[in-house]
Amino acid sequence: MDKRKAWREQEQRLVESWSTAVAHYREVQAELERQRLAAGGHASEELLLRAEAARAGVEAVRKQVARLKGEFSSGKRY
Repeated sequence: MDKRKAWREQEQRLVESWSTAVAHYREVQAELERQRLAAGGHASEELLLRAEAARAGVEAVRKQVARLKGEFSSGKRY
């Protein structure tokens, strides 16, 4: 039973991480779009780096989700 509780807590943290990462990504993308519209199609280097970091954050969480999904599908969880 302790294993299941630990797994559920881990999954809940992962859901929270996913939500946070996606929200951050959307915010940065919206800011990037606003800046591009205001600057005639160009964005600052700093904002482009932030957008890339946000995308990398989402990708990292996506990989964690895929790993847990694989564990679940293979019977290693529950």
